Amino acid sequence: MADAPMIPIAGDPESSVSADGTAPSGPRRPTSRLWQRGSGLSSIASAIGNGGERFLSHAGFDRAPWLAVVFASGILTWFALKAPWQWAAAIGIALLIALFALALWRDVTERDQLRRAVMACSLIFAMGIAVIWVRSEMVGAEAIERPIVERVQGFVLERTDQPSQDRIRLTLAVRDAETAESRKIRVNVPFEEAERAEAEFDLPYGESALKEGAIVRMRVRLMPPASPMLPGAYDFARAAWFKGLAATGSLIGEIEVVELPDAEFGIPYFQRALSAHVRSRVDGSAGTIAAAFASGDRGAILKADEDAMRDAGLTHLLAISGLHVSAVIAAAYLVAIKLLALFPALALRVRLPVMAALVGALAGVSYTLLTGAQVPTVRSCVAAMLVLIALAMGRDALSLRMVAVAAIFVLLLWPESVIGPSFQMSFSAVLAIVALSTSSPVRAFMAPREEPWFKRTGRGIVMLFITGLVIEIALMPIVLFHFHRAGLYGAFANVIAIPLVTFVSMPLIAVALIFDIVGLGAPFWWLAEQSLNLLLGIARFTSSQPGAVKLMPQMSGLAIALFTIGGLWLALWSGGARLLGFLPAAAATAMLVATPIPDVLIGREGRHVGITMTASDGSRSLLSLRDSRSSYSRDNLLELSSVTSDPVPLSEWEGARCSTEFCTLVITRGNRDWTLLLARNRDLIEERALAAACEQVDIVVADRYLPRSCSPRWLKADRGLLQQTGGLALDLEGERITSVAAGQGQHGWWRGTEE
Repeated sequence: MADAPMIPIAGDPESSVSADGTAPSGPRRPTSRLWQRGSGLSSIASAIGNGGERFLSHAGFDRAPWLAVVFASGILTWFALKAPWQWAAAIGIALLIALFALALWRDVTERDQLRRAVMACSLIFAMGIAVIWVRSEMVGAEAIERPIVERVQGFVLERTDQPSQDRIRLTLAVRDAETAESRKIRVNVPFEEAERAEAEFDLPYGESALKEGAIVRMRVRLMPPASPMLPGAYDFARAAWFKGLAATGSLIGEIEVVELPDAEFGIPYFQRALSAHVRSRVDGSAGTIAAAFASGDRGAILKADEDAMRDAGLTHLLAISGLHVSAVIAAAYLVAIKLLALFPALALRVRLPVMAALVGALAGVSYTLLTGAQVPTVRSCVAAMLVLIALAMGRDALSLRMVAVAAIFVLLLWPESVIGPSFQMSFSAVLAIVALSTSSPVRAFMAPREEPWFKRTGRGIVMLFITGLVIEIALMPIVLFHFHRAGLYGAFANVIAIPLVTFVSMPLIAVALIFDIVGLGAPFWWLAEQSLNLLLGIARFTSSQPGAVKLMPQMSGLAIALFTIGGLWLALWSGGARLLGFLPAAAATAMLVATPIPDVLIGREGRHVGITMTASDGSRSLLSLRDSRSSYSRDNLLELSSVTSDPVPLSEWEGARCSTEFCTLVITRGNRDWTLLLARNRDLIEERALAAACEQVDIVVADRYLPRSCSPRWLKADRGLLQQTGGLALDLEGERITSVAAGQGQHGWWRGTEE
């Protein structure tokens, strides 16, 4: 007689009876020692384990994309933690959690999913920290100690043309005069001087002496890569660290070409040649946009055009990413499959989707390499390759797993990209598109049906608008966190701009390049120019509308974390439970709205100071200590103070009293008056008079060292302090000081002292 099946007793997973009601023979196998003890701790662990197992067993979501999220979280943790011992401790804790899960639930087969999930997440989290730590140690370059002027001879590693700024940028490998060690520097060379140096050589038309492979000699002014000017500003020192740059600077005098490079070859040559060819065929701003689409070269785009595209929410069209790569691959795929279908002998013997996928893959990889292989382009290319593989295999081409694989691929190669706006915006947009397109309401709305063509077209337009709106909402927290400004009408502009670029401008540019081979591309270039002028017109019109741009102060780390958690939950979950993602997003929105605007902003050197003033009608203005010619300094002060109008020089403000050395200003914050003493230059004054003035004020700011006798009531922000803290943001009502140093820790690119 066969053994009766075993039926578990309700409430006791370890007990069971046979189908005939008899108890099983033989002793039960103990599940684990912790379970046998019956202690309170084991009971809690058991309850948690049972709950977690039930959750994973019944949750209807794809778990693989969450592994990419955990890997990225490990990388972000390395940036957030401040010291090497903390990085090592985080790795150790993650490994201990994995071992704990293995030991605690080793014999509990009912918790197999929970055990595997905890172990996988812990190990991948630790791997994320380890990968970025190793990457930092491998590529990071120690910055020079101080600004210097020296004569260098170096090997040109990279050349970047920037016609809009009348210069080229050379990245050089040079040898340090003191230590004899090789280091990488970046130098700006005026176009006029570059042309003079190249004119000394009898080069064939189109060739250049200042390019990759040349050896040059010059006198340069070098600076250490700059840390953020203010809390929340762009951290160029961190970006330079991962690029291996030890210094940046500019040419002094003339540049001498010591040794010419080899003959023109390689991707940089084709990229520059293609960019120059496109600009020669299309005039004005449209030509610079066309060159960006064709070769990824944005150096010729005017700042006014870039600003208009940014404020209209169309900047993503300038950066070669998913839209452009997808358009190129899709066009290559469709053309290939249509042409191959014309040959019956071939169509009957091979699978045309496979052949067309190979053609599309070749076109995508070539375009990615030609446009510089930036992170968004590589991500898009990898994702497109996965789509082509899915099409060739007859599988669903649009999935969250595809996005996760592309993300892990990029993060393994460039883990530092996870903190950059390019990676974050690129993947957020793709996640939003995939999550929206795979949701049940959208599938039902876009399902094929018998209807007139105008209804079908109308549904497509509505879906395009909804997609643009969802992308704008998904990207807005990231844009505000990094750039402190966002275009509010981007969804409306993108409804026209995206189809215009995808189905008109880029195909026309491609066709024009093909017909240029036989000298017949002029009509297509004219049409491409008109389409790009229309794109710029949309950008300028949208950005000029009242309220088109919203400025916000620096978002806190907790707020952006809540936005990210909410967005990922909405994108990666399924069913009604995904709506829970709105809870952290709503909390982050409340935190963002309640974020105080800094009352005083002090640049990293004490030269640039901004003071926000609020009028009786609620409008804000910014008082600036110096009328700076630097658009970088002015833009940082305006963005972080959420002021859209031009700054007002402090010396022209009615309530300020200024001499040639100092300005004094009294402002009211938090039901009290604050007196500020701000140095206008580095001129020395009599110490006793300075000490007496400092005693009468709350805050003193100077871009030089002040004597110890200068002792204000609250803060002395002189060069001695600012070298340790970096830039400062002061909230006078809450009496809080936020510094750049507070978020830097002991990472290699930071040269100050942590608070």
